[in-house]
Amino acid sequence: MRPSIASVCVIELLLVVIPHCAFAQTTPTVAVPGKDYSFTVAASTQNWTDTNLDLQAGEVVQISATEMTGCASQQPDATIEKQNLPIPSAPIGSPIARLHAQGAAPIAIGANTELHIEEASHLYLSVNGGNCAGSFTAKVHVTASPASSQAKAATTPATTADQAKTSQADVLKKELATAAQIFMAGQFGTGASTSATPSNATSGSATTSATPAAVVLKVSNTPLDSSLRKDIDGLPRRVNDQFKNLGDMVNFVLVGSQQQVQSALDAANWHVADTDDKKAVLEAVMQTYEKKDYLSMPMSTLYLFDRRQDFGYEQAEPIAMVASRHHFRLWKAPVTWNGQTVWVGAGTHDIGFAKDQRNGNVTHKIDPNVDGERDNVGDSLQKTGKTKNLSYYLPPNPVQTAKNATGDGYHSDGRILVVSLQ
Repeated sequence: MRPSIASVCVIELLLVVIPHCAFAQTTPTVAVPGKDYSFTVAASTQNWTDTNLDLQAGEVVQISATEMTGCASQQPDATIEKQNLPIPSAPIGSPIARLHAQGAAPIAIGANTELHIEEASHLYLSVNGGNCAGSFTAKVHVTASPASSQAKAATTPATTADQAKTSQADVLKKELATAAQIFMAGQFGTGASTSATPSNATSGSATTSATPAAVVLKVSNTPLDSSLRKDIDGLPRRVNDQFKNLGDMVNFVLVGSQQQVQSALDAANWHVADTDDKKAVLEAVMQTYEKKDYLSMPMSTLYLFDRRQDFGYEQAEPIAMVASRHHFRLWKAPVTWNGQTVWVGAGTHDIGFAKDQRNGNVTHKIDPNVDGERDNVGDSLQKTGKTKNLSYYLPPNPVQTAKNATGDGYHSDGRILVVSLQ
């Protein structure tokens, strides 16, 4: 996955130039305890509206939303399947919210909703599907935690602007420190290890992994349907680059409509990767300038079924994305099961940079334990409540040790994670 010159520019802009330039020119919108905010959200949008409001750990957020105006779709619309809504149990067209740093699961909001912020977050607002033409107004009140209030009282009073600058500077320092720690752990094997490196790891790979502790999925013990097993048995085991070099392994399968897939991934805080490097540079500049996190770094093209990926998704902490990100590519399979679309995925975790053995250029380096990324995808989807069941399946001729197209070695138990969506 070789970064282009434009991609390198993104890295330089994010890590060096943009943060300093942007802070000198604008004041971020950091939530001030005791202050009230008001936001109007149009019902016609099906995307999340960014309030540009940063929230800190320990704060309590109270949201009161008005009823939707100009909307006749509070009753179920026969043209919309409720299970495809962000929150199936909530009325169609009702106000919803999301905190990007807390699993991204949508939250129904009403006349008085209280959110307790457990980690630094960013507030987004939207509507629960529907085809309404009106809008709603959300009133947001932020209250500091008792501990932070006492600490604040013990210090010299500062202006609101100074508080905002200091808070944003602290956030940036933490993000840069996280990025550096993740990069060093992945690149040189420094720092505390969170997962042991298997004894059969490829020579030259980092002895320390930046992969989080292994997740434990709630998987079904019921065997997969025989026809679905047959379809999976017939899938290619690995993807390839444009030169037909075999690369990443196929390590998970999603079963569901495109709408179900996109809704679940959005709820799980996965971001569609940029495909145009020039567009990516502009996006990085503008989003950083506006104090938004750039989470859509470009992803290279790989092939399965003799065609490029249908979608590329990625997930990472802001800023750290330039060196470390969870990501996968997704292809629509040429088969269906019980009338449902089958999607084939290949996921890996970037943990640094390495030399591309094909051409000597710089490329991303992956965590050799690719099962970690497979399970990370499953865990993120399972937390959204949009999955029916998850199962592991060991196909014939499983991939257990191999190298990707750039020469990085990886290992796996060979199992494919099968996720049925609802």
